[in-house]
Amino acid sequence: MYWIDKFIEKIGIAVSWLNVLLIALICLDVIFRYFFSFSKNWIIELEWHMFAVIFLLGSAYALQVEKHVRVDVFYQRFSKKTQTIINLLGTIVFLIPWCYLVIRTSSNFVSNSWYIREGSPQPGGLPARYVIKAMIVIGFVLLLIQGISLILKYLKELQSGKWSS
Repeated sequence: MYWIDKFIEKIGIAVSWLNVLLIALICLDVIFRYFFSFSKNWIIELEWHMFAVIFLLGSAYALQVEKHVRVDVFYQRFSKKTQTIINLLGTIVFLIPWCYLVIRTSSNFVSNSWYIREGSPQPGGLPARYVIKAMIVIGFVLLLIQGISLILKYLKELQSGKWSS
């Protein structure tokens, strides 16, 4: 459990630095487009590729540090024990099967893209679209192993029997 959390944390911190690069790239793109009437397809594609990497590889870290989307209307009023049970059940019933489904269904999609060395259909676009498509599988594998780590953490919390509200 500890090594999974450290691994995901390192990836999350590394990926977070892509936000700085993405902001710089977008600013340069805007400056070049509006002041110099210069724009290239590869720049626009690089922007959304970077965003995809940030989202896909950063999701596991967001889950780990509890910055993911959660409907807190009732959840925040529950005791710590009830919250842990809800988190455990939600992870087992929703997160793990969803990760498995995405990994399973996207694997062929990604392997076909690698097989044909898929590139951008746009003239002047990025040549290796298969790399960004591989991030789908990698991102959901990271999310899956983070989910397993959370399940172990929740079970340990429930076994300890120590609760503070």
